Amino acid sequence: MAIRKIREIGDPCLKKKCREVETFDEKLHTLLDDMQETLLLANGVGLAAPQVGILRRVVVIDLGEDEGMLELINPVITHTEGSVTDTEGCLSVPGKAGTVTRPQKATVKAFDRFGDEFEFTGEDLYARCICHECDHLDGTLYVEKASEVFELEQNEE
Repeated sequence: MAIRKIREIGDPCLKKKCREVETFDEKLHTLLDDMQETLLLANGVGLAAPQVGILRRVVVIDLGEDEGMLELINPVITHTEGSVTDTEGCLSVPGKAGTVTRPQKATVKAFDRFGDEFEFTGEDLYARCICHECDHLDGTLYVEKASEVFELEQNEE
């Protein structure tokens, strides 16, 4: 496994629509493993492939210690419910956060690393994360949907 460089706002890769994954092979597994390691090191909740320079429809979401990592390949949001406005950040937009309205619940249909289709429903933070990461796959950053964007205060250590 390897740590990948996270692309930041202004990188043209973040504005492009990603292509679907067609081959579920060792190359895909390596990408998923690298994305997981990169996400954990960056202390984030979710990471999409274009954030590491790969224009494929691949997402990883950290569901916490009990649930582990959720891998979504070729995800399609099939259902949403409710609406919540909250603060959102992004590893590709360091030092900033914004106010974004997202569904309170989101169901996604996707494939796992072996090409098996499944469905996952996330609520609250995980619904927000599913929507945020799927936006990345279509070249959209949260700052384009935010009602306001603000600088985060730097913690002095």
